[in-house]
Order: sequence, then structure tokens, then C-alpha cells
Amino acid sequence: MLSSLLGVRMTLLIGPTIAVPAPEPILDALSSVEVTLADRGRDAFQLTFSLGRGPSDIVDYALLLNPLLRPFNRIVIQIWMGVTPEILIDGFITRHEVQSSNDPGMSTLVVTGEDIRVMMALREVSMSYLGMSPDIRVRLILGRYALYLAAPPVVWPPIPPIAPNVLDQIPAQAGTDLSYIEDLAEQSDYVFYVDPGPAPMVNIAYWGPENRLGIPQSALSVNMGADSNVDSLGFAYDALGPTTVLGMMQDTDLGITLPVVTVAPVQPPLAPIPAMLAQQPNVRSVLPRNTGNVSYAQALAQAQAVTNASSNAVSVEGELDALRYGSLLRARRLVGVRGAGFQYDGFYYVKRVTHRIKKGIYKQSFSLRREGFGPISPVVVP
Repeated sequence: MLSSLLGVRMTLLIGPTIAVPAPEPILDALSSVEVTLADRGRDAFQLTFSLGRGPSDIVDYALLLNPLLRPFNRIVIQIWMGVTPEILIDGFITRHEVQSSNDPGMSTLVVTGEDIRVMMALREVSMSYLGMSPDIRVRLILGRYALYLAAPPVVWPPIPPIAPNVLDQIPAQAGTDLSYIEDLAEQSDYVFYVDPGPAPMVNIAYWGPENRLGIPQSALSVNMGADSNVDSLGFAYDALGPTTVLGMMQDTDLGITLPVVTVAPVQPPLAPIPAMLAQQPNVRSVLPRNTGNVSYAQALAQAQAVTNASSNAVSVEGELDALRYGSLLRARRLVGVRGAGFQYDGFYYVKRVTHRIKKGIYKQSFSLRREGFGPISPVVVP
């Protein structure tokens, strides 16, 4: 079923395993939708329904009795801007909240859920992975969720490659599949998420570095008169964020002490003046962590992950109107900024986007990051 939102249409699909268009009573009661997508942590949705009781609802509210809104039913939210739909989220209901009111028609049912990764967090397991590199372990685990993904995952090998020595260590999992995959990602400064689409109930799992090489989305424009397309845009710089690693570790294989040092992030740059360079020599440094049971290569990779993760000293918070912007701003991709001046114009990585949808209103609040000042290109995608 389609709901008109000032030219933007939304499709709500729902069902036990296979989601189908929601019936009219559910759509009529739906008053607002909120979806949050980010590069770390699980994506989430929140559907707010108006609750009312008529003569036929003597026992309970009709919506609460509707089996389609039971926990762990599947929800797919599609947005149409033009003729091509985009899948906003594919997930499962995990929580109900009822807010009762003495005023007629003011009671609400709030249905909350998470993306399909919630199915990877239901059961803890104990398993070993003899001689398997992290990317092979991730592929093996994701294979158990092919029913929900319905598409091959994108899994990058760690850089530098990590192959555990079977004589020294046997990698082991003691926890949920999701927590283990996220721990492996953190050790390599990778991200793990599931992108919904290109079709309903088809999802692409991604385990790898931040996507800083794709085609940027349409620019966010500020201070440009009629060409401005954001409601608000704020910039911040954290001088205590950038962190290098400087210390030593004992290599048990060679029986010698070796340096563990990082000097700069290793990732595609988004700014020509990185914060680590701009604020020399006043850059935080920390000792290497957790080097007792890892190889020298693994220790270097962990140290570099610390530096990479801390490098995004410049942050942007803002909000836009989807209709004025003309498309959906997607998390986990690049976007351009223009009109903010030399220091803050240019490309950014989109860490988080929250979509807030009501009848006649579609707002998107967002969070952007990059490692320094200035644009790396004289132009952005308009």
C-alpha cells in the first residue's frame, strides 16, 4: 500500500517471514515513521500508530490483536521519490509500547525493531576457527544467514593480511555471531552493516573499510540562497580526537622487542590538510594495547586501527527536508558540502542518517565525518 507524503510515497511491507503490503487498517492507523541508519551499531525503525476503540473492540485494541504486528514479524519500508523505489530498512519487530490516554484518539502504539542483524544476536555460541583469517570467519558466519540476506556478502580481507599461526593460537568465538563479527571489524578498523535492497527482502552484508571511494551523493548546500537545501548545518573540530600509537611489544616468536608505531591514518583521504598534520606536535599518543597473544603483524594492524578510527576530527551535524534536497541521503556513503567556506567545504563520509516521516513531512537529520580541513576537489556533485 502507498501513502502519499507531498509527492513522496512510502510502501510498508509486513509479514511473518515474507513481507507483503500492509493492509488498510494498519496504514490508516500509522501516524509517523522513524528510521536510523549508521555505519556502526544496528539500524533501527520505529512505527507510531494511533489507537482507538470502537464498539467492535470490546476486548482490546484491534491493532494489538492484529497478528501482523507481533514481535519478530518482518518489516520492510520502501520510499518512492519518482518512479524508482529505494529500500529504507528491512528488519524485525522487537518491542511494543502502548501509551494510553484519557483523551479520545490520543492513545498510541509504538512498534520498534532492528534490521536483520538482530537475528545474528539471538544466540550465543562457542566455536573455534582453526587457521582461518578474519574474513574467512566472517564469510562462514554470514553463510548461516543466507535466508535473510538473499545476496552474496561483500567481505574484504584485512590489510595487512592476517593469518593465525595454528601452532600459536586458535581463533575462538564465545558469544553471538553479531558481536564476534563486530569485534573482528573493530580490530581491523572495519565496519559491518547490512544494506537493504536493491529489491525487498534482498540485503547485502558489508564487512570492510569505510566506503570512501564511491560516487558522492548530491551536495548539501548552505548559505547559497535559493540553492540552499539544508535546514541546519553545524561544524565542529575535536583537537583531542586524533591519536597515534607509540610503544614497544615483545615478539615471542623472535624473542626480541619491536616498536609499534603509527604516524597517520591509512585510508582514502577526504581533506588535504589532516588534523594530525595541522596540530603537530600536539597530537595524542597512546601505548599499544592487547599485544600479549598476537603476532607483530596483528599488533601493527590493531595500532593502525586505533589511529584510523580516531582520525575524523571534523564532524558535521545537520538536518534537511527530503523534498527540497530531492533524494534520500544515505548513510555509509560520501556526500559533498558547499557554501560553508574553504575549511569545511568538500567531501564527507556519512556516518548516520535518521529519517523522520509524517504525513506532509519528511526530514532527515545526519552526521558527517572527515579527517581534516579543505576540499580535495574544486567541485562537488550538485
